[in-house]
Amino acid sequence: MRCIIALIFVFALLEPAATARGAQGTQAGGKSTGTAGAGQSTTSKSAAKTRTAPTQHQASDPALLHPAMLKAKAPDVYGVKFTTTKGDFVVQVTRAWAPLGADRFYNLVKCGFFTDASFFRVVPGFVVQFGISADPKVSAAWETANIKDDPVRSSNKAGYITYAMGGPNTRTTQVFINLRDNSSALDSMGFAPFGQVTSGMDVVQQLYGGYGDLPEMGGRGPSEDAIAKSGKGYLDKNFPMLDSIKTATVSSPSSASSKTAGEHSSMSSGSPKP
Repeated sequence: MRCIIALIFVFALLEPAATARGAQGTQAGGKSTGTAGAGQSTTSKSAAKTRTAPTQHQASDPALLHPAMLKAKAPDVYGVKFTTTKGDFVVQVTRAWAPLGADRFYNLVKCGFFTDASFFRVVPGFVVQFGISADPKVSAAWETANIKDDPVRSSNKAGYITYAMGGPNTRTTQVFINLRDNSSALDSMGFAPFGQVTSGMDVVQQLYGGYGDLPEMGGRGPSEDAIAKSGKGYLDKNFPMLDSIKTATVSSPSSASSKTAGEHSSMSSGSPKP
């Protein structure tokens, strides 16, 4: 599940001063306050009182235990509506930007992979990352279900969604949404966006990030391995403030949106649509 190795390196380059300190800060109004230690704990405990008790999680679709069977080709352009604990946002996927990534995402959404999945890595001013299943059995099934890399035909601008990876041809299920323009660093490293947030980016920007970054970055956030092994129960117990996905559903975009995406794809890819 080590899909953040390359991203950790990039973040260290982009935010050298914040790597050990700012990443541990609490979030207030969408910005990191840089407060750590007791301030972090107080914020989390106080806010936790407003959260409801953990709910029973939906049983996973049995098809998710067989990644090799989920090979449907995605539409040229499609939308995905995410209903989360913070609100709704919509991602529009353009298959021409990253065909393999778009197809994988389509199959994951159609089978309910993202139901109850948490936004386990929220680094204000950098990325929001998700895509580890709430069900450990599903995580185990997808751990080595890698897809080959797509050429970078779009760009990692704010609001664009891209797969996390730990090296060449290691994309599985984890994705991240850029919270700022990260194109200068990520495009050249092979991170190929496959869609963009078309509505609700304000919701994405407000997803809870008070735990800071992952432990590998000196933060107080959850461990990827622990999420994969123990699922949502581990997060509900140890990181109750994290926001999560209630549902993610595929929808067809309007003809106007399709036209816009097609024009954008043509400009961004510089190559014919597959």
